[in-house]
Amino acid sequence: MGYKIAVAGKGGTGKTTLTGLLIDYLVKKSQGPILAVDADANANLNEVLGVDIEETIGEIREDVSQRSLAGDNNFPGGMLKADYLKYKLSAAITEAKGYDMIVMGRSQGTGCYCYVNGVLKTQIDSLSGNYEYLVIDNEAGMEHLSRKVVENIDTLFLISDCSRRGIQAVGRIRRLVDELKLKVGQIFLIVNRAPEGKLNEGTMEEINNQGLELLGVVPMDQMVYEYDSSGKPLVELPEDSLSKKALNDILSKIQFNK
Repeated sequence: MGYKIAVAGKGGTGKTTLTGLLIDYLVKKSQGPILAVDADANANLNEVLGVDIEETIGEIREDVSQRSLAGDNNFPGGMLKADYLKYKLSAAITEAKGYDMIVMGRSQGTGCYCYVNGVLKTQIDSLSGNYEYLVIDNEAGMEHLSRKVVENIDTLFLISDCSRRGIQAVGRIRRLVDELKLKVGQIFLIVNRAPEGKLNEGTMEEINNQGLELLGVVPMDQMVYEYDSSGKPLVELPEDSLSKKALNDILSKIQFNK
């Protein structure tokens, strides 16, 4: 089974940005083959990476559902529903430079994402043996952990901003891991967007209160804003940019192996 790295945290903390830079770090360290998984219904990891996605799992689910409603004879080449779904999911793996990628996305209309989550879990389970590393960008909050979309995580990165509320939010995620008895090898906190890359006493106090292991701090980076607002992939940030340099230094502290 591939080494599983999951990234979780509150929305708006730069979680997906750091996930993209993590994938870029692994690719440049030749740690492949790598499967990048965007497990967020509001998918945008591909934009951070600069990858065009043709079809998401949510869109495939919608296509299969509509064809099913139209009758059993509506699948191409006389395929059965299960065969057509398997074919479409295989075609939904996007090949990029140094890694492959799958995107959960969402179905159209109302309703929960339970079915799409189930398909994503099946895909991750079936594909993980083909890759050395899986990097999963979870949706904001605790939904994917509570649904156990990803189990047996080797490294879990909790991403927070430098606010007490942000630290409290990832503290709840950390406790949920224990409550669900998830198998997680190591859990680290990375604080993002800190002014001058520094944390004040109040934030450090809350980190200690929550029992979190702080791996490092990524400073606020004006260049991230400039790239994002102009539509440039954030993985194209210069190696000496504040955010990329800080994250690379942080990641170099740990070993990604079983």
